Amino acid sequence: MIPDAPGTLDLDKLFAARLHAARVRPYLATALFALHTVESRRVPTMAVDRHWRCYVSPVFVDRTPVEELAGVWVHEVSHLLRDHHGRSDRVARERGLTGPGERLRMNIAADCEINDDVFGDGLVRPEGAVEPRSLGLDDGELMEDYLRRFRLGRHTQSLVWLDCGSGADGLEREWELGPDGAHGLSAQERDAVRFRVAQGIAARPGDAPKGWQRWAQEAFHPPQPWRELLGAAVRSATSGAGAGEDYTYARPSRRSAGVPRAVLPSLRRRPPRVAVIIDTSGSVSDAELGGALLEVAAISRAVGGRRDLISVLPCDAAAQIVHPLCRAEGIPLVGGGGTDLRAGFARALRAQPRPDVIVVLTDGQTPWPSTRPPCRTVVGLFPRQWAAQSWDENDPDYVPDAPPEWARVVVIGDPTSTNR
Repeated sequence: MIPDAPGTLDLDKLFAARLHAARVRPYLATALFALHTVESRRVPTMAVDRHWRCYVSPVFVDRTPVEELAGVWVHEVSHLLRDHHGRSDRVARERGLTGPGERLRMNIAADCEINDDVFGDGLVRPEGAVEPRSLGLDDGELMEDYLRRFRLGRHTQSLVWLDCGSGADGLEREWELGPDGAHGLSAQERDAVRFRVAQGIAARPGDAPKGWQRWAQEAFHPPQPWRELLGAAVRSATSGAGAGEDYTYARPSRRSAGVPRAVLPSLRRRPPRVAVIIDTSGSVSDAELGGALLEVAAISRAVGGRRDLISVLPCDAAAQIVHPLCRAEGIPLVGGGGTDLRAGFARALRAQPRPDVIVVLTDGQTPWPSTRPPCRTVVGLFPRQWAAQSWDENDPDYVPDAPPEWARVVVIGDPTSTNR
């Protein structure tokens, strides 16, 4: 990168661009004005850190029209609102991605998630903005999906300059002020900003693109301690002897050193396969079914975004069609009759390959398998006031059996619930 020439940051122009961004995207105004600007000659354009500071190149501001600067403001704050730094850290851990090259890929993938629908309607696309179609990819995907669909190569050679900061890919830069620097937002302040933005989008959903509407919906209905519970169950499932093991020559075994002229494969673990059984009986409300789909999205993130490893099985008294997970909101939840999730268990366990984890989302009004399945089981219960409701019109005193002891249980939507 060619160093910036000496100059002074034109704050009037920069803040005029931010005001324009807030006018054309009013639901993002709270986030835009929460950013603290820092002049920097070490960023190519503008960049953000995970503490909500925005680093700005004076030369870039001088040469860029106000309308394009407004687009960059919206782009950078979008990284922070969508938690690209936290998501990149999780992907790096789960997929074993290391080094600046992989972080650049994450930055590019995050840009694709933002830029596919952010511009237009008064917001000018900045010069050089990365869009999915420039990499031969489809619009409407998430960062984790795009990350699987491209590698660094000739299509990305022109993007080596790209650097949106740790707010985009989670990797701290030496020019950032860090967690102890001035003017950063605390975790509580960052959450408050996100909630206010989600409120603005929900108030006038017609003004926001579908990607932002989906984000706001998840912000209002975040998965509860269920997320941590599932993560623990998944880790437990993959740590068991023989679970998900396979051999690969991609990384030779260390024992090869003791066997001259021979290359031995190393043992690796594949991510767990998860079968999600959703109770679609008549006693489960539409709102609870909608919440179940949000939890399916959280399950996808818990296994590193590997939607190909997740299957969804609607079930009332009979198991319905098994759906591979593409988009949670596109899964038809067919049912409405009585409840017997034993059929769902049987159908899930007949799948080849068999799941490592079964997740059940239900109100609990069901018979349970008499024997423990040969895999981990996690039960998410929709909350019920058992004593206040009649679950069987022929027996007012009927109360469903509690989930079996071999299942780990949490009440969905109850932040104080404890699991067993």
